[in-house]
Amino acid sequence: MAFRRTFRVAPLVLLLLAVAACVPQNSAPKAGNAVAPTATDLTAPQPRTATYNCADGGRMTIENHGTSLRVLGPDGTSEDLPASPANQNSRFGIAHDAIVIDGRDALVMKGGKTPLTCTR
Repeated sequence: MAFRRTFRVAPLVLLLLAVAACVPQNSAPKAGNAVAPTATDLTAPQPRTATYNCADGGRMTIENHGTSLRVLGPDGTSEDLPASPANQNSRFGIAHDAIVIDGRDALVMKGGKTPLTCTR
């Protein structure tokens, strides 16, 4: 009788071992990887005024007014973008233009153009 019980339990044990082998193990970062930003970089509040260098070589200045942003382009044009939705402080936009701020990065989206990543 014990022999039969062994045959009934064996497939369950094998299944559990297979599942345990599939669970990812924590590993140390590999050599050559960039250093991850510190917690203070990611959680630091957006400064009142910050200059961003963009992937296309341009620069822009963002004035943070809390519930809105004023974006000053490299050509001297300015645009005011309200928070969207109004109760948050990382997404701003109106019509087809928007900016999403995430730590030190800003994703700039203009209607009809490819999104642009900028970093302060």
